[in-house]
Amino acid sequence: MTPLAISANGPRESYGDKLVLDGLGLEVAEGTVFALLGPNGAGKTTAVQILSTLIRADAGEMRVAGHDLAREPDSARHAIGVTGQFSAVDGLLSGRENLHLMADLRHLGRAEGRRRTTELLEQFDLADAAEKMASTCSGGMRRRLDLAMTLVGDPRVIFLDEPTTGLDPRSHRTMWEIIRRLVADHGVTIFLTTQYLEEADQLADRIAVLDHGRLVAEGTAEELKRLIPGGHVRLGFADADTFEVAVRALSRTLDDMPRDDDALTLQVPSDGRVRSLRALLDLLDAESIEAGEPSVLTPDLDNVFLALTGQPRTAVDPPADHPVDPLTEKAVAR
Repeated sequence: MTPLAISANGPRESYGDKLVLDGLGLEVAEGTVFALLGPNGAGKTTAVQILSTLIRADAGEMRVAGHDLAREPDSARHAIGVTGQFSAVDGLLSGRENLHLMADLRHLGRAEGRRRTTELLEQFDLADAAEKMASTCSGGMRRRLDLAMTLVGDPRVIFLDEPTTGLDPRSHRTMWEIIRRLVADHGVTIFLTTQYLEEADQLADRIAVLDHGRLVAEGTAEELKRLIPGGHVRLGFADADTFEVAVRALSRTLDDMPRDDDALTLQVPSDGRVRSLRALLDLLDAESIEAGEPSVLTPDLDNVFLALTGQPRTAVDPPADHPVDPLTEKAVAR
């Protein structure tokens, strides 16, 4: 069994009379990408803040990289990297200076810090940002630098809170490729929050949907897509006679089967599983019915998201840059 990088059992968190997280329960295997989806105010940022030890939960048990967050927060922090919604890059420093600063904060020796900086500048294709002020770099380059700074301490678990917000499509793809390489080449675990459903579909091994502080679904992208109706197999036929024979044959077992008499196509309800498709093709074969190449269409994550969360309410997550009371480790009002 793959060891767990993150486990959370029942964390709860409130801000005033607003319950933001209500008994979150999840497990994330090492060396995987886990995506947490949810509308604004669902509690995604709060979940990241708790699991990355930035704030302490009101209740619940959490472990990250094998460390209990209540008893061993400092040990957990050594294994954690965090890239928040807003860049931590200092715009008045060059890319190299930003990385040197992070190396100093991580207490790396001078030689090790310089070596790690050079390595990350190359890994993230940041040669152009190395010697110029970060404020003059593009948004995509600053975001790559932000992630590179997170990796200075060689964390085993990385929290990415909406890392591609505001990036153009090309920068999106670049960031996705970086995330894939981190997992494939370095075996890190990525905990990703995002509102870009394609991002979760492309990157995540498992996806959880958070709504009003509660997990409402969890699974692979394909498992989530099968949670809601609407999937079907589209069959096309060469002539009207074959089309009518197919309609009669399939109507014996199927009641709802939309048909297009002009295009000679049928939409056969299906959950998209191989077994279901095989059963359909076997039925056609038994009736000696020739059909064109079937098209399997299932709901996408947009459909899943809307079906599971409905209309989002007013956000109750605190802003990502909300100050934290050093005594209570709780977000406080300005």
